[in-house]
Amino acid sequence: MTDYVLVHGAWGGGWSYDRLAADLRGAGHRVLVAALTGLGTRADELTPAIDLSRHIGDVVEQVEAAGFDRFVLAAHSYGGMVATGVATRLGARTDALVYIDAFLPGDGQSLWDITGDWEHKQYIDGQRDRPGCVAPLPGLERDARLGRHPLLTLLEPVRFTGGEAAVKRRLYVFAESWSPTPFARFHDAVAADPGWEVHRADAGHDVMADQPVQLLQIMLGAGEPS
Repeated sequence: MTDYVLVHGAWGGGWSYDRLAADLRGAGHRVLVAALTGLGTRADELTPAIDLSRHIGDVVEQVEAAGFDRFVLAAHSYGGMVATGVATRLGARTDALVYIDAFLPGDGQSLWDITGDWEHKQYIDGQRDRPGCVAPLPGLERDARLGRHPLLTLLEPVRFTGGEAAVKRRLYVFAESWSPTPFARFHDAVAADPGWEVHRADAGHDVMADQPVQLLQIMLGAGEPS
């Protein structure tokens, strides 16, 4: 049995993992779908004061509450920022870290640092009517489940501690059918690195919905001894 921790993306909630979580549980594994402050099922807790450290702390606290000793940590999109921060604290207990079309920050980088002018304009303009709480990006607002996202989480950098170096395996799943995509640069940065396992999915950004079978097999493989 493997324990899995799943971190969702910005503006969204744990529902994005409904099928993957069910499939993993059906295969006999335990699954924690992290609940981030101010998002998803915790949307009523949204305030401009929520920062990246709070979301990292959410996951760490929930892992401890679940009693997971060792686990596979997976993250989608913005969740890559959170999972990287979790690895700085719990890297020695992370058997595999899976980035699912996710942001991949370096030491001292925020999401603002690794996105471009278009995203920056959306982050700023999207919170003018509610300072500190960013509206979903253009096109995403069609999903009524999405809510506002705290701006500070996009501005606070990840700080490496050395703990992240203890992660045993690192995987990147790239959604190759989404264009334009901000994630090609992260795929390209690790594609030739022998320390990474890289997968390409014929999928849009929502890999969980577009390629559920492929993603399940990748996740099951991440839980096997290396």
